[in-house]
Amino acid sequence: MASSTIRDVARAADVSVASVSRVLNDHANVHPDTRERVRAAISALGYVPHAGARSLSLARTQAIGVVLPDLHGEFFSEIVRGMDRAVTPAGYHLLLSNMHADAELAAQAMRTMRGRVDGLIVMAPHLTADALEAALPRGLPTVMLNTVPSGDRAGIRVDNAAGIRAAVAHLAATGRRAPVHIAGPVGNVDAVARRDAFAAAMRDHFPDAPVRIVAGDFFEESGTAAVAALVAEGTPFDAVVAANDMMAFGALQALRDAGRQVPEQVAVTGFDDVPLARYLGLTTAHVPLVDMGSRAIDRLLALISPGLSSATHGARDPDLIIPELIVRRSSGAPETL
Repeated sequence: MASSTIRDVARAADVSVASVSRVLNDHANVHPDTRERVRAAISALGYVPHAGARSLSLARTQAIGVVLPDLHGEFFSEIVRGMDRAVTPAGYHLLLSNMHADAELAAQAMRTMRGRVDGLIVMAPHLTADALEAALPRGLPTVMLNTVPSGDRAGIRVDNAAGIRAAVAHLAATGRRAPVHIAGPVGNVDAVARRDAFAAAMRDHFPDAPVRIVAGDFFEESGTAAVAALVAEGTPFDAVVAANDMMAFGALQALRDAGRQVPEQVAVTGFDDVPLARYLGLTTAHVPLVDMGSRAIDRLLALISPGLSSATHGARDPDLIIPELIVRRSSGAPETL
């Protein structure tokens, strides 16, 4: 039996083809009775809209571009999982691109999205506002994730300072005396905010202790190297505040290799709360990564077409995520002070 067409639906519902199209595209200017008749006819006929034809009629690609610094690791996979959860009900697909924290690659990735997607989600914490503005396609609905503000574009950010302050306050409350910070890469907006927050929190909670900050790059190996260097140099420390979970995992490994007991001798905290953190008992600032990905899609759909989004806030309203410190066994109180 031949598949039903939009004309069949129009005849069955006793309306025009244009009315059926408006119902399919969720236009507001459709009488409730008409909408009900069209939906009943669609159900009775088993009509399925032709995706290609619908895309052409809407001048849309039904694709959303996502440009990330990397695609490797649980941090990014959790965000993408949240995006995927939100795009499917809206009938969209994701087109992913990786910029490897390189400004030129970022610009290239964004340029290639032009004409292929209906909107763009960009996470570029390493780019300046000027570089970002030069790279973004003009006129394309865009949502920024953890990226420096650019014009009046919608954005979702994590309150980095709040997460670090909570970690340092927790360490002070459990009797630590000499925390150190493993920072993220130079020029990364998240890393800079977390480093500065650590220095400020140290002045508040440990005014007599030196502010020790060692370099890292958000990868596990740099956390291992940072702690190994501290141990080799004989630097006194009883807590590690890593700028992300991956470096915290590396720090845990280095402490084990050095024979330091966690948390009895050294407490360790991270940032993000990727799934592995729960299994390794890592105290960390929880960022709802899956929800953040879903929020970004909702925000973008609201820009593309308000009827597509389930978001209850305005498309351009600020969205600030406040991390919650999740205390696990890696930061228990020391046995001796």
